[in-house]
Formats: sequence, structure tokens, C-alpha cells
Amino acid sequence: MTASAPAVPRTPEAVHRRRWAILGALMLSLLIIVLDNSILNVAVKTISTPAPTGLGATQSELEWAINAYTLVFAGLLFSAGLLGDRLGRKRVLLGGLAVFGIGSALAAFAGSPGELIAFRAVMGLGAAFVMPATLAVLMNVFEREEQPKAIGIWAGGVGLAIAIGPITGGVLLDHFWWGSVFLVNVPIVIVAVALMTWLVPDSRDPNPGRIDPVGVALSVVGLVLLVYGIIRGGELADFTDVTVLSTIGAGLAVLVAFVVFEKRSDHPSIDVGHFRNKVFSAAIAAIALVFFALMGVTFFSVFYTQSVRGYSPLETGLLLLPLAVAQLVFAPRARLLVDRIGNRATTAAGMALIAATLAAFATLDADTPIWILEVIFFLMGTGMAHIMTPVSVVIMQALPREKAGSASALSNTFRQVGGALGIAVLGSVLSTSYRSSIEGDLTAVPPELRHTAGESIESTLAVAAKLGPEAKPLVAQANDSFLHAMHVTALGGAAVAVVGVVIVALFLPGRTQDSRDTEGTRTREPR
Repeated sequence: MTASAPAVPRTPEAVHRRRWAILGALMLSLLIIVLDNSILNVAVKTISTPAPTGLGATQSELEWAINAYTLVFAGLLFSAGLLGDRLGRKRVLLGGLAVFGIGSALAAFAGSPGELIAFRAVMGLGAAFVMPATLAVLMNVFEREEQPKAIGIWAGGVGLAIAIGPITGGVLLDHFWWGSVFLVNVPIVIVAVALMTWLVPDSRDPNPGRIDPVGVALSVVGLVLLVYGIIRGGELADFTDVTVLSTIGAGLAVLVAFVVFEKRSDHPSIDVGHFRNKVFSAAIAAIALVFFALMGVTFFSVFYTQSVRGYSPLETGLLLLPLAVAQLVFAPRARLLVDRIGNRATTAAGMALIAATLAAFATLDADTPIWILEVIFFLMGTGMAHIMTPVSVVIMQALPREKAGSASALSNTFRQVGGALGIAVLGSVLSTSYRSSIEGDLTAVPPELRHTAGESIESTLAVAAKLGPEAKPLVAQANDSFLHAMHVTALGGAAVAVVGVVIVALFLPGRTQDSRDTEGTRTREPR
């Protein structure tokens, strides 16, 4: 009896037959969205070097180059999901890919850090329309019993992108200028558009929600103010500065206003009622926290491998390979462990593994055997794979399939917000700790250069290069100061991951939990 109900066809048989080819096309779209950030991770050091090699971007400008993308991405995701539900997911997906490709071409030829930040925001605009549409199409092409497997493969595509991105970026930076890491997106976009046009069916919500421009504006403004204040505090190494406190306070106030407005709106961007479901809320929190920790750690790990250890961009990309391989291998198989021990145990173990690997960064030194870093990256990827797949399934099955675009947007909104805050908060911790540690060693630097020299390890090394051989001790002091700052930052990220362990252990369903709980019909789990 139970087998007959889901057998009612929702899509034409021809679409169902080519569902795996459609998944492949969707993964290519996902690939370029994730590929962009993973490529940028190995390019940040090159972009931070002075012209003509790079743009001479400061650490705060690098953080904004990353966060301009993620904040626009996060701020528009939910509205993009609603537009897909209303206008058709395929149409929105193709438009998003086109905007992303144009933004990539413009970013490749940016003439200053400011231009790069602006064009990265354009890329984020396009990506916001691509990401929710891929999961929404997936949920409408696959039957419910196949959705966990399809989502696992979809999540494994993230691992593939993380694997390809740093290596591709390293190869490009070894042979071409820094802008090539963005220009490479263009041919991939062209192929993806062709495949989408040919393979992917259109779908839409028969009862779509109304667009909420006020909610979108409040969320974007609030996040930008909050992140700006955090990054500015790290840049100044002073979170008590009045401009820092006022900006952070204004950002929090706007975000509170956003929540109040959404609760009272009859067509909210984010239906805060969904968060009354503790299982749903815990899954969202797990995604946000793991990306908070992960994005912050990958930001500083590139400076560790390139600036302290002296590896090239290509070598750095290869060093990140274990993290990606672990995700690629374990993400599609994580559902098997969920079947065996349940969502709660699987996800809590993954978060605990993330916390342990982040703490392990605090043990790394300038001469630590590199295989230890490789083991850390592999375990980190393993932990992430056993978080993303189960929580993605919980989130996507918590709302009706007609609202798949909205569910996907919620998941990715909090993923991007978590990542943006991770880069901002942990990047600021890194910057503050570094400046505090290096300031006493800058006495040999001319007074007018001391503030710039203390911004980051790359700034210190650039100033040291100008001063000549007499500044050689400053290089060693810069390495020591960076290692201290990295240790402090890694422990901060580990503490955040521990909070994630507690949340998922308390609220995610266990092995015996009735599946209806993950559909939002019940929020209370049996003891």
C-alpha cells in the first residue's frame, strides 16, 4: 500500500528516464559556483602582492573580495528561489549563469581591489539565482526515495569542485596572470548553458510567494554593516573603536528589524515560522556553523602554506586535495551511515571531527611535516561530508516539494552567511592577533610604513622586501607572529564547531526518529 502512493507520476516519463543526466548538468552549474571560491582561495596571496604581479590588496580588501560575493549571494538567495518558483527554475538558472559569466569576465580584468570587489558582487548576483534552482530542479526530477542519494551525489559535487578549484587555480597562476582564475569560468558557463537548455525541464510552484523587496533590502544592509564592522575591527586591531561598535550595532539593529518585519509580513522573504521546528533549525545551524569554521580556516591556511611554508599556488592546490577527495568519496555514502546510526550521531560525529581538526591547526609550526597537514585536511573533508549530506536531506524534506526553491535558498542562505561571518570574524581574529604580535618587532620599519606592515604577513613581507637584507630578521618575526595568530584563530574556529556538536546532538533526529519529523509535521522527538 505504501509503495503505490509515490508511484503517481509528477513529471513526464522522458524526464524521469534522463534524471541522472539532468543531475550531471546541475552539478556542472554547481561546480562553477563552488569552483570560483575554491580557486580564489589559492589566489589570495597573489592578488595581495603589489602590481604588476597582483593588485596589492590588503587583508581587509581580500576579505571583502570574498565577502562581496557571499553577502550578495546570501542576501538574494531567498528572493532568487521565489523568482524561480514563480518564473520557472530553468529560466532563472540560465539567467543566473549568464550574469555569473559576465561578472567573471569583468573580474578577470579588474584594475584595482575596489573594481575586483564590485565585480565579485556581480558574480554573487548571478550565483544567487543558480544555487537554489539546482536543488529545486533536483527535488522535482527525483522521487522522494531517491532524493537522499541524489542530494548525496550533489553534495559530492562540492567536493569535486573543491578538488578541481585549487589545482586549476595553481596551474593558471603558474602560467598566466591572476585574472585567469576568473576568466576560466566563462567557457564552463557556456557549456553549462548549452547542457541546461538541452536537458533540464522547467518547473515552477503553482502557488508561488510574493517577492519581498523590503525584507531583501533589510537583510543585505544588516549583513553588510555587521560584516563591515567586524572586518574594520580586525583591520584596526581595536573592536572598541566607536566606528566599529556603531557599525556592528547598526548591523545587528537592522537584522533585528528584518526578523520583526518578516514575522509581521504576509509574504516574507524568510518564513520564520519554519524555525519553530527544532529539527529544521538545528540542521540550518549545523550548516551555518560548519561553514563559519571551514571558510575561516581555508582563508588562513593558504597564507600558512604559501607565505610561511613557501609553497607555490599549484602546490597549495595539491595540498588541499585530501580535503576535496574526502568530500567526494564520503558525501554520496554518508546516507548509508545515517541509515545505520541516524542523523544525530552522524552529524554530531562530523562536527566533532571538524572541531578536532581545527584544533589540530594550533599544533602546526613552520617545520611541521607536511603529511600531518594532509591528514588534517582529509579528516576535515570527511567530517564535512558527514554533515552536509544528512542536514541537506533534513532541510529539503522539511518543506513541501513545491517549495523546493525556498528550502534550497534557506539552506544556502545560511551556508553563505555562515561562511561570510567565518571569514569576517576569524579573519579579524587573525588580523588582530597578528598585529598585536608583530607590533613590537616593527621598530626597524620607517614610522610611516608601520601601520601597513602590521596589517598581514604579506604586508610585512612586502615592506621587508623593500628594506633589503637588513630586514631579514623581520621575515622570521613575521612567520612567528602569523603562526601565533593562526593558532589563536584555529582554536576560535574549533570552539564554534563544538557549539555545533551540542546543537545537533540535542535537536537532530536519531536513528529511530519517525521520518515525519523531518517533514515538519512534528518537532518533538521521542526520548
